[in-house]
Amino acid sequence: MRWSGRLAGVQPFRVMGLLEEAQALEAAGADVIHLEVGEPDFATPAPVVAAGQQALAEGRTRYTPAAGLLALREAISDHYREHFGAAVDPSRIIVTPGASGALLLASQLLVERGDRVLMADPNYPCNRHFMSMAGAELDCVTVGDDSGWQLDAALIERHWRDDTRLAMLASPSNPTGHMLDAAQLTAVAEAVAARGGELLVDEIYQGLSYDLAPLSATAVAPEAFVVNSFSKYFGMTGWRLGWLVAPEAAVEPLTRLAQNVFLAAATPSQYAALAAFTPECREILEAQRGELGRRRDALLAGLARLGLAPSLAPQGAFYVWLDISRYSRDSQAFCRRLLAEEGVAITPGIDFAVRGGEHHVRIAFTNDVARLEEALMRLERFLHRRQEA
Repeated sequence: MRWSGRLAGVQPFRVMGLLEEAQALEAAGADVIHLEVGEPDFATPAPVVAAGQQALAEGRTRYTPAAGLLALREAISDHYREHFGAAVDPSRIIVTPGASGALLLASQLLVERGDRVLMADPNYPCNRHFMSMAGAELDCVTVGDDSGWQLDAALIERHWRDDTRLAMLASPSNPTGHMLDAAQLTAVAEAVAARGGELLVDEIYQGLSYDLAPLSATAVAPEAFVVNSFSKYFGMTGWRLGWLVAPEAAVEPLTRLAQNVFLAAATPSQYAALAAFTPECREILEAQRGELGRRRDALLAGLARLGLAPSLAPQGAFYVWLDISRYSRDSQAFCRRLLAEEGVAITPGIDFAVRGGEHHVRIAFTNDVARLEEALMRLERFLHRRQEA
């Protein structure tokens, strides 16, 4: 059989293979600490679950408009106004099946074969793959401490070409957890606009910040395309619901795409998500953010004791991007051995970085502090053995 050439650049997400290995070890009786998948151990907030159950009980299972329930789009618009001081008309919001649905729409609208796309390296791999499948050429710009692990305005100016169409950012980022502040984001938007390009901002981890106040590009770059999700801050991973904010001129073609690609996002999930914006749910979500902050601090303190703490602490999301070059230049082998020998599952950096991923790993602080401390003890034993070998 012959497959489409579009698949040639789509690499497997190796963490899923590690997850399968971890689950097999658990099935055999091993105690595995899961720090690999981007999904905290919190349940979906009870008000959201109740709203979803009520929607099902009331038979709210028919299609919604392609852009989503008007009530939900209005709630998202209110969220931007109340928490970020941004005026986003509900008509500019398109509700999608997860943030992946939003990325699919944006990639199909914004780029075509031969267009170049700038993005940071490391980055979430699906961001690269969506653009590649749309025919774009990728310029993955290596970032580090000097740019705060972000694609800043200076890097955009340095790497922009005549055929560059789009710059894509993520703040907070996956896998590093670093953010752009308002001045940096404004400078990026200005640099892109001066070159006649488009700006796409991944805000999937928005709200999960610990050192900087949450910020949305909608407040400083109203012409940007912004992707967000109910998965991370709102704790609705399996409900598969996200959204895309777009300039007014892009709404009609995006809606046309949505009608043909997925018809509409899941109706019960949309009704459930209405409860995510209630004061009761907000209280739960902020308590969870506080707990994630405590987990981050505990993990960083433990890594510092091992001489492994990153020079820049993650400001958001729930990940630490860790340089393991003192111990290994093969991050996948490192992760597989750590899992097999100590029952600690983390993610190899080659999932995220085009360059340098072989000596980085991502650790997700998605378990409670006690389990993180246990994982650190196991990691210390593992590293001690590698030093002795």
